[in-house]
Amino acid sequence: MSSTYGKLFKISTFGESHGLAVGVVIDGCPAGIPFDTNFIQSELDRRKPGQSRITTQRKEADEFQVVSGVFEGKTTGTPIALLVWNGDQRSKDYSHIAQQYRPSHADYTYQAKYGIRDYRGGGRSSARETVARVAAGALAKLILKNLGIEIKAYVSQVGKLKLDKPYQVLNLALAEENAVRCPDPALAQVMFDYIDEARKKGDSIGGVVDCVITGTPVGLGEPVFDKLHAELGKAMLSINAVKGFEYGSGFAGVEMYGSEHNDEFYIENGHVKTKTNHSGGIQGGISNGADIYFRTAFKPVATIMQDQESLDVNGDKVIVSGKGRHDPCVVPRAVPIVEAMAALVVVDFYLRNRASQGLGFETEEKLDF
Repeated sequence: MSSTYGKLFKISTFGESHGLAVGVVIDGCPAGIPFDTNFIQSELDRRKPGQSRITTQRKEADEFQVVSGVFEGKTTGTPIALLVWNGDQRSKDYSHIAQQYRPSHADYTYQAKYGIRDYRGGGRSSARETVARVAAGALAKLILKNLGIEIKAYVSQVGKLKLDKPYQVLNLALAEENAVRCPDPALAQVMFDYIDEARKKGDSIGGVVDCVITGTPVGLGEPVFDKLHAELGKAMLSINAVKGFEYGSGFAGVEMYGSEHNDEFYIENGHVKTKTNHSGGIQGGISNGADIYFRTAFKPVATIMQDQESLDVNGDKVIVSGKGRHDPCVVPRAVPIVEAMAALVVVDFYLRNRASQGLGFETEEKLDF
């Protein structure tokens, strides 16, 4: 099903941008996991709209409700349902495009596929759906925290402005101290002004979110079609506005000789390590214990406050006028979404490994909460 993701730790999201609510059902979560409501809410707060003038001014508290699957502060092993009510819908902002196809949106493709579409903010195709992913991803992050696995994402590029520093020399905690979520404070201010200038012109700009996963055990990933990097790529490319994904050396690796690119092995304290990490912590589709790092590219937001030529449902030429409340750049709010999807991938593979006999780990590990 297109709204369901995962094999063992499985989520199904539901709801539309201008419907009553959005939510998620999580199936396959182990019992007995402490359910930290404050942490989950804090993750939703990182994603919610209205954080600064360079994000959409839609006002949503994004406070979640637990419908099922949690008792006395712990998961019960049964399906967990989380619900977030929509409170600031302005469907009238979209009445003018009820019969029009907005350039680079899902209007035409949804209409062609289903014969019907919810034009109010894009309905199911809206990034509003990602609030459900972040809620589920927050629970996944709680599980990973108990396993010593941490996921940190940050903005590394806005338009042509690039952070040309490896993550190893950055203080990633600084990313949460500015509106852009870039760990370089000086560059973050330049990026903020750049996004704000695009907003003032009624335009938008794209960007890149980098992500680092530390503490991952050896053995996550399944040959041949469920490689870890393939699943991470699928997860990232399922996020609205994502146009590209690369891990490890990525496309830059094509400029290197094999003698430069190969990660040589050595032993440290009885564990196999690599001198370099061009592989991005994944070899043969399976985690090797090194940091996993990847980059996700987001296109400029398709809705701009400028007139554009397009077609209506009858095939006639029309001028589409941008209205409503939209992000001039998605990457600041995309950071927690990238982290959430990465967490869902890693938890799912961890549980799949635990369900197998003798696969993957250097030591016997237990889900001990």
